[in-house]
Amino acid sequence: MSSETGHRPPGDEPGTPGAGGPAGDSGHPSAGTARTAQVADPVETQDAAPAGPDLRTSLDAILLVVDEPVAEITLAQVLERPVHEVAGALRALSAEYTAAGRGFDLREVAGGWRLYTRAECAAVVERFVRDGQQARLTQAALETLAVVAYRQPVSRARVAAVRGVNSDGVMRTLLARGLVEEAGTDPESQAVLYRTSSYFLERLGLRSLDELPPLAPFLPDDVETLEEQK
Repeated sequence: MSSETGHRPPGDEPGTPGAGGPAGDSGHPSAGTARTAQVADPVETQDAAPAGPDLRTSLDAILLVVDEPVAEITLAQVLERPVHEVAGALRALSAEYTAAGRGFDLREVAGGWRLYTRAECAAVVERFVRDGQQARLTQAALETLAVVAYRQPVSRARVAAVRGVNSDGVMRTLLARGLVEEAGTDPESQAVLYRTSSYFLERLGLRSLDELPPLAPFLPDDVETLEEQK
């Protein structure tokens, strides 16, 4: 009898954790363990759900399929991330591609971001895609495009005056290719004005017209006089 009513060592009271592990209502250690496992199961199931790709991986995937520069705010909305995080990740990716010496780089052009092949790889890429039938701009088209780029907004008459030859056909070609677009009318002559498009910036890899090389000083200053003589 004395052994049943004597003092027990701490931790050996029924229903309390002791040296043998947690005990349930029945006093058996396995009962409490089973209940703990049952409670933990839903949590473990939730934690086991597959996580989505990280920000950089997601940006990589999107930039590989876009066919025009995509804005930071658009990427932020699609990925449901703050704009500043997306902007930082884009710049980090661009620096990473450059540091790794990849054949492509990530550029910010025309208000967005897009992957481009590197300039030093142009000859290799050209041989691959040319196939003997690559459509290039003629010398006349390049001249006309340069005049529009540096004198915009500009009318066809002014383009013709600078070039010294009628440029209507060439302008139609540039319009059809999306390199030039209408920019309203001249308030005095009512002539249609033209400017370069965002596609023009994209094709040249420029962020804005401010990045054009300084060729404007070489254009004639007497364009208005030349127009009057036409």
